[in-house]
Amino acid sequence: MTDPQQPPATPPNAPISTAMRRALKRADDGKTLDPAEVEVLLSASGSALEQLMSTAARVRDQGLADAGRSGIITYSKKVFIPLTRLCRDRCHYCTFATTPGRVHSPYLSPDEVLEIARQGAALGCKEALFTLGDAPEDRWDAAKKWLEEAGYDSTLDYVRAMSIRVLEETGLLPHLNPGVMSWQNLQRLKPVAPSMGMMLETTSRRLFEEKGQPHYGSPDKDPAIRLRVLEDAGRSNVPFTSGLLIGIGENLEERADSIFALRKIARQYGGIQEVIIQGFRVKPDTAMRNDADVPLEEWLAAIAVTRVVLGPRMRVQAPPNLVDLAEARLLLDAGVDDFGGVSPLTPDHVNPERPWPQIDDLAKVTADAGFTLRERLTAHPEYLREPWLDPRLISHVEALVDPETGLANESAFPKGLPWQEPDGGWDSVGRTDLHTAIDTEGRRTETRSDFDAAYGDWDVLREDVKNRVAPERIQGDVKEALAAAERDPAGLSDAQALTLMTATGPALDQLAKIADDLRKAVVGDDVTYVVNRNINFTNVCYTGCRFCAFAQRRTDADAYSLSMDEVAQRAEEAWVIGATEVCMQGGIHPDLPGTAYADLVRAIKERVPEMHVHAYSPMEIVNGSVRTGLSIEDFLISVKEAGLGSIPGTAAEILDDDVRWILTKGKLPTASWIEVITTAHKVGLPSSSTMMYGHVDAPHHWVQHLRTIAAVQDQTGGFTEFVLLPFIHTNSPIYLAGVARPGPTYDENRAVHAMSRIMLHGRIDNIQCSWVKLGTDGCVDVLNGGVNDIGGTLMEETISRMAGSKHGSRKSIEELTQMATAAGRPARQRTTTYGEVPQTSHTALELA
Repeated sequence: MTDPQQPPATPPNAPISTAMRRALKRADDGKTLDPAEVEVLLSASGSALEQLMSTAARVRDQGLADAGRSGIITYSKKVFIPLTRLCRDRCHYCTFATTPGRVHSPYLSPDEVLEIARQGAALGCKEALFTLGDAPEDRWDAAKKWLEEAGYDSTLDYVRAMSIRVLEETGLLPHLNPGVMSWQNLQRLKPVAPSMGMMLETTSRRLFEEKGQPHYGSPDKDPAIRLRVLEDAGRSNVPFTSGLLIGIGENLEERADSIFALRKIARQYGGIQEVIIQGFRVKPDTAMRNDADVPLEEWLAAIAVTRVVLGPRMRVQAPPNLVDLAEARLLLDAGVDDFGGVSPLTPDHVNPERPWPQIDDLAKVTADAGFTLRERLTAHPEYLREPWLDPRLISHVEALVDPETGLANESAFPKGLPWQEPDGGWDSVGRTDLHTAIDTEGRRTETRSDFDAAYGDWDVLREDVKNRVAPERIQGDVKEALAAAERDPAGLSDAQALTLMTATGPALDQLAKIADDLRKAVVGDDVTYVVNRNINFTNVCYTGCRFCAFAQRRTDADAYSLSMDEVAQRAEEAWVIGATEVCMQGGIHPDLPGTAYADLVRAIKERVPEMHVHAYSPMEIVNGSVRTGLSIEDFLISVKEAGLGSIPGTAAEILDDDVRWILTKGKLPTASWIEVITTAHKVGLPSSSTMMYGHVDAPHHWVQHLRTIAAVQDQTGGFTEFVLLPFIHTNSPIYLAGVARPGPTYDENRAVHAMSRIMLHGRIDNIQCSWVKLGTDGCVDVLNGGVNDIGGTLMEETISRMAGSKHGSRKSIEELTQMATAAGRPARQRTTTYGEVPQTSHTALELA
C-alpha cells in the first residue's frame, strides 16, 4: 500500500535540508507551523528527528507543568470487553473483525461481559473498555437476529445496557468505542460512560475511495463521517479519544492534513481529551499481510509532530505494547505523556500478537526517563466535571478518583453502585424561586460559572468567523426582483431573494408594501395576539448555546427550578386572568427525568383542564426521547396523551449547521430539528416555526432558512406561524466574547419580516414579530410590512430579559391593542392555533 509519491526516508547521517532546518527552528521557537512545514517534519530522521523529539518533549513538559502535574506520565488500568467482533466494515488491515462462523456467538452475553468486568475489578482495574465493530446488524443477519431475540433494537442499545450493568454490578467506568455514532447516539450513551472514543485514522479520501486501498468498501471509514462524529462529540460535551493510524498507505501530505483536522476540532470544541498515534503493524490473514510495519523513526516523527502541532494542553498517547519494552523510552522522548489503557487481565484485541507490558516494568522505564507513572481514570482530570461528566456518573467517579489530583486513587477497588435515571419526578430536583434568582436588571452574575467549559475556545471561534468568506452580495436588478415578488411571491429565485433581502431605501419601502399587500389579501387587517403566560420552569442547562444568557449551572447564584406545583399554580393564575395558553420551555437540566415533560403537562391540565399547553422545543423533545429511551415519535405521543396541544418551533436559530456550530455548542443539528418537527406534525401536534438572526449569520442564510421552513411545510402543513427573533446581544456570551455582531440593523429587520411574508406565501399565513425583541416602534414598522401577529401577552418572559431586552416581560391587552392602532389596524385575540376565542365567561378582563 505504499504511495509511489511518498519520499524515501532520509539516510541517518545525511545532512539536514534547508527546509528541514527552517521547520525545526520554527518548531523550536514555538512558531505556528503551516502544513508544508509539518509535512517536512514528518519525514525527519537521524539528527533531525532527535531535534524534533527534543522540542516535542519540551512542549509536553510545559503542558504537564501547566496542568499541575509536572513529571507525571499516566495510564489507565483497564479490562477490554470485546462486545462483538462483527462489523459492517472491511478494513484491509484488521484482524479484530471477523465473520459469524468464526465466533461462538455474535455478541458476548451479559454474563460474559460481567465476568470480565468482575475479574478486572478484583485486580484493581477501574476502566472497562468496550471494543466492538460498527453496526454489525446492518451486514450480518446473525447479529440482527441475536439482538432481536435479546430484546435490543441495535448494537448501541446493547452497549448502553451493558454499560449500566457494569456500573451497577462492578463499579468499573465504561469507555465506549462503538465506532460511528449519530448526535442522538451520543446523547443516549453519555449518561452511562465518562468517556468515549473513535480513531480518526486518516483524513485521506484516496484510501477510502480507491479500489484496493485499505478503507475501500468500509462505509464508516469515510473521513467526513468520522470528522462529523468528533465534532458532534465535542458539541455534546463528551470527553473523546481519537487519533491516527500511521503507515497504512497515507502520504505525508495526508498525514499532515489529518493532524491539522484533529487540532481544529480539538480547539473549537475542546472535546478531544487525548490523541493516540498508533503505528501500523502487519497481521497475517489480512489484505495487507505483505506490507511492512511502519518504521519506528517514522512513527516517532509522527508522535513528535503531533505533540508540537497540538500543543502542550493535549494529552498525546502511544500504545506501549507496540514496541519492545526497551523502546518504550523513545515514546516518552517523542513527547508522549500517556500510555493509554494497560490491562493486567485481557489482551489487546486489536493487536493480539503484542502483549501488554507489566505495569511495574513500564513504571521502571518511565522512572529511568525521569518521570513517575500514575494511574488515571478513563477521563482525564479536567473532564471529570460538568458539563463533561453526566451527573448520573458522579458517584461512580468519586468512588475511584483521588480528589487532590483528579487522577485515580490507586488504592481504591471498584464496587458496584446504583445507576438510574432520576425517578423522583421533577419535584425531586432542587429548586430556587424564580423571583429571588433574577433581580430587576435581569441577572446578578456576569457569566455562568463554567463559561469556558460550556462554550469552548472563543479565540478559535473569532478566527473561524473572521476567516469565513462573506458571501458576495448579489447586485441583481432590484426592479426585476421586486416585479417578480409581486408577480409570483413564493417563486423567487435565490438570487432575487438575496437581492431583496438586502434592499434599502425606496426599494425596501416598495418591498414592505408588496409584503403588506400580500398580508392584507391573505389574512386581512386584523392584528392578532394570544393571551398567554410564559413559564420557563428551569434555567439550569448544560447545553452550551453561546448566544444564551438564560442558561446557568445548577450551582450558580442565578440558577432556579420551579416545582411541579408552582408550574401548575402559574398556569392557574394565568387562566384566572384570562389566558388561553401557557408556553412552557426550560433548560436541559442534568437531573431532569425523562418523564418530567409529560408530568409537567399533566399537572397543568389537572389544575386547568381547558388551558392550551404549548410546550417543549425540539431540543427538549430530543432530550426527553433520550432520557426515556422512547423514539421521538413515541415520546411525542406520550406528551400529547398527557395533554400537550402544540410545540414551539424554537431551537431553530439558523437552520444551517455551519452557522449553528458557531452560534451553539451542544444544540441539535439541523437534520434533528427537522426530524422532530416533522414527527410532531405527523402525530398531530402543530408547531410554530422561528428564525433567530443578526449574529454570525448573513442574508444568504436567511434565504436558505426560509427555503427549509417552506420545504417542511410543503411536506407536513403543520406550521401555524413563522416567528422572527432578532438577536439580542447585550448579555449574550457570544457577543461579550467579541464573536457576534450586535444584532440586526433596522433595515434588516424590515427586510427579513417582509421577505418572510413573500417567500412563505401560500404556505404559512401568519407572520409574527416579537415585541419583546423589537419593542413597540419596531413592531409597528414591520406590521406595515407584512406582519399580522404580535405574539402573546407573555406575563413573564425570562429568556429575552436575561439576554438584555429592554422592552419588558409582559404586555396588557390594552398595550397590544395600542400597538395595532399605531399601525392603523384593529386588534383581535386568537387561540394558539389561530382560531376564534369562544365567547364565554372566561375573559381577559384583568389584562385589559
